[in-house]
Amino acid sequence: MQPAISIGTLLQNHYRIVQLLGQGGFGRTYLAEDQGRFNERCAIKEFVPIKGEDKFSDKATQLFQREASVLYQINHPQIPKFRATFEEDERLFLVQDYVEGPTFHAVLNQRRQQGKTFSEAEVQLFLKQMLPVLAHIHAKGIIHRDISPDNIILRQQDRLPVLIDFGVVKEVVTRMQLEGSATQATTVGKAGYAPSEQMQTGRAYPSSDLYSLAVTVIVMLTGREPQGLFDDVNFTWNWEQWTAVTPQFASVVNKALSFRPGDRFQSVSEMAKALSAGHASPPPAVPPTSQLKTVAVGRAYPNANSSPTNSPTNVGPTAHRPTTARQRDNTRMVMPSEQERSSSLMESPLAVGTLAAVLAAGAGFGGWAVVRSMGPPPGAPTPTITSLPPLGSEPAPTPTPTPTQVTPKPVDYQQPKLNLEPGVTKVVEGNMRGGDTVNYPLSAEAGQSLSVELAEEGVLLSVLGPNGRPVARGANRVARWDGELKDTDDYTIQLSPVRGVSSSDYRLEVTLGAVPVEPTEPTTPEPEPTSTPAPPETPDEGSGETPNEGTGETPSPPVDEGPDEPPAQPAVQSQRVSFPSGSESMRVANNVGPNQIKRYVVNAKEGQILTVTVLESQGGVTFDVLMPTGEMVADAANLQMWAGFLPVGGDYSIDVKSSQFSEFTLQIEASAQVPTE
Repeated sequence: MQPAISIGTLLQNHYRIVQLLGQGGFGRTYLAEDQGRFNERCAIKEFVPIKGEDKFSDKATQLFQREASVLYQINHPQIPKFRATFEEDERLFLVQDYVEGPTFHAVLNQRRQQGKTFSEAEVQLFLKQMLPVLAHIHAKGIIHRDISPDNIILRQQDRLPVLIDFGVVKEVVTRMQLEGSATQATTVGKAGYAPSEQMQTGRAYPSSDLYSLAVTVIVMLTGREPQGLFDDVNFTWNWEQWTAVTPQFASVVNKALSFRPGDRFQSVSEMAKALSAGHASPPPAVPPTSQLKTVAVGRAYPNANSSPTNSPTNVGPTAHRPTTARQRDNTRMVMPSEQERSSSLMESPLAVGTLAAVLAAGAGFGGWAVVRSMGPPPGAPTPTITSLPPLGSEPAPTPTPTPTQVTPKPVDYQQPKLNLEPGVTKVVEGNMRGGDTVNYPLSAEAGQSLSVELAEEGVLLSVLGPNGRPVARGANRVARWDGELKDTDDYTIQLSPVRGVSSSDYRLEVTLGAVPVEPTEPTTPEPEPTSTPAPPETPDEGSGETPNEGTGETPSPPVDEGPDEPPAQPAVQSQRVSFPSGSESMRVANNVGPNQIKRYVVNAKEGQILTVTVLESQGGVTFDVLMPTGEMVADAANLQMWAGFLPVGGDYSIDVKSSQFSEFTLQIEASAQVPTE
């Protein structure tokens, strides 16, 4: 294994290593400064080959590049943005945003020293802040696989939880490390936090992430590690005795902790609804311990009577059979005195009266429970949780109930018309929620240039013409657009958040060019009438030429060629891409100049992942991705890297362009959809 990179080393000519943050089995993490982004701090992860090797194979490197490209789809404010991957000096690196703040495990350790843990109010707030993050990645078919207090950071800037260290990357690196070896186990997860199906078979579902999140919650509530909360004899989680929570909240957590994946919440929305309602249906009873062979905290039993032994790879229970009806009958038959006790009880009048009262009370309670299980009536109050208090402070006080708020529907906001002066940049700022759109109308004349740009990353813009459609192919859901308007009419700049962003600030800069000056036709003054013809002009001496000599004709005035022609449409050179046999990736090298488009046509199937990357270029080379219908793929304009799931099958076009003559190398991949199992 190669040694750690020295402090001050410059990677890729602009990442300067500042500090070694940590080291583990998968590699090392460094704090670096990106000199190409004004020394902005970033985290660089170095992945290392298996012990005894100096580098990954070419096949393993391609595997990592392909799988890591999926992470570029993630754009959520509570997930560090994945910036780039690169290889240097036979080392493999991944660059992402740096998050300043302690992990929740460090926060919990600090509270343990003060004899404190997290309160129910704090944990409920934590869940409300984390569930939208999981909903975002699950919607993209990505399972985190490694949720624990060590992989969630309390961001210092806004005290929001930030999810780090995706297990999908670790799993890929594990497969890379084990390439060519006899070992087949490539599962990733932390013992005690990962559910059994993930640790035993490597399969993971959205409910697997919710299980790990529930274990994280009970660790935060109790201050105890999973090994101290799990009863590996009776195969139950015994956490409620170490903390004080409401029964309704405990039922939600216990459902998420169910052994069978089908007994848990199947989606984030299900768990969020249960939290809002304040209860969840109880998980099924745990089967007899004689049927359990392994446990979820790193210990395994050969059978019910054997002693526990350490097992580093088999971390989770095997599948068991539910208790049959015959087994339940046998259990009831071991109570021979039941009938005798019933007879003696009914002979006592006092006992009969007492029993009637108990039954009446039970019936009333049962009716209340049925109504309760159907959910609260409309307008029922739910608790509002305050923000997470600073480290070392007292637990949050009991929250006061407030009326339930209905989630507002998306709104299309129409703003006043922008009064633009030619050559003067207009700046407007605001905030918008996910799903909303904000429209800024403006008037322009034919031939005027328009430049619009967004300073924030969470919002995209479209420039719409009088017909309500984008004015150009590259003017739909982009961060910047520059172009010339063809008609004298009203236009609209429409803003909309990036998909998955709940809300975002925006800063829009709009500049309208000067009104073009109409060319004037030259006029020839009419000669004044004279009584005698004017003598012919004498040519300049030494010219050797006489205009229209011997013809008697006068020189013709200059011909009016009219105004300049509009700029021609870019010339498109199309080429179909076919992958080599047995490969899902290929590279093409070419050059492109102004007013040119190099189009690469890829035939792909529905559900495949298409990844396009500009590997090398001498200028500002970008590309657009077009649907088989010719329409622009959402969020796929003027890019240098893009990856996404294809909604339909057919011929997709990748249009490469540049404002100056540039040579480029383009990598195109069309891989199968990443499995979530």
